[in-house]
Amino acid sequence: MKARAARIEATGGPEVIQWHDVDLPAPGPGEVLVRTTAVGLNYIDTYFRSGLYPTALPAGLGSEATGVVETVGEGVDLAIGARVGTFGPTRGAYATARIVPAVELIPLPDDIDDSTAAAILLKGGTTEFLADRCAKVVAGQTALVWAAAGGVGHLLVGWLKARGVTVIGVVGSAEKAATVAADHVLDHRHDDIAACVRDLTGGSGVDVVFDGVGKASWAASLKSTKRRGLIVSFGNASGAVDGVNLGALAAHGSLFVTRPTMFDYYAAPGERRAGFDAVFAMLRSGAIRPDIGQTFALEDAQQAHRALEAGETRGSTLLLP
Repeated sequence: MKARAARIEATGGPEVIQWHDVDLPAPGPGEVLVRTTAVGLNYIDTYFRSGLYPTALPAGLGSEATGVVETVGEGVDLAIGARVGTFGPTRGAYATARIVPAVELIPLPDDIDDSTAAAILLKGGTTEFLADRCAKVVAGQTALVWAAAGGVGHLLVGWLKARGVTVIGVVGSAEKAATVAADHVLDHRHDDIAACVRDLTGGSGVDVVFDGVGKASWAASLKSTKRRGLIVSFGNASGAVDGVNLGALAAHGSLFVTRPTMFDYYAAPGERRAGFDAVFAMLRSGAIRPDIGQTFALEDAQQAHRALEAGETRGSTLLLP
């Protein structure tokens, strides 16, 4: 089968994303040839493209996508024409079709369309493990969510509120603030985040900080967390947090901090099934709904990366073939 696929042969800016014609072979044992219907754009895609996360070159990009099964290899129990989704870890989703390991595919329920699934698989799974299995939030707690209008942030706000958590969201514009359903919304351009959080919590700070921004927000996260509270640092949108001083955790109240990655929480098939049962249940309940703020043509991935890194996107972004 002929397909178009993005490839990077060097790391750098969006301009390193180049498209090529490829001839796909028949899938081997345990593999599936999937025709792409939608691709979810994620900040982690820019990390691999820029070299922040090392990868062997040349390399494909993207891990979150939906599609239709075209052909299956030996030992695969999926029907031709079945709708499936994947969130990785195999990359290469920026393609009109590709070969995917069957163990990485999730059959999509009939009541969840491809665009919704492509916008929620990686981000929804991330939300599930961050809230329920990493932070283990419980009703009555308070949480600070950075980038609350972003793809994961938007879902985290809804998920946490469904769990009975009081949520303070941080955004970067009045337009984005209008889209966030947190109990309190702060704008990091104008507000002293830590001071506002202390004021909103009667001086104590929040139980949990969910920080996907990284370097630029680290100091404020430390100052916003209550005694013996937890900082979940899960992203590097402003650059990686480095040189973490353990003494600072003591000085700010014997804090806990973790830097989780999704595939340590979705390592086994049972964890994948349980995680996405929870995601789909939250979706059906209305507690979460991906905010698809914009779409780009699949081969306009360079433009999409520029918009994402410039903070010009809202919610989830899809690349459509």
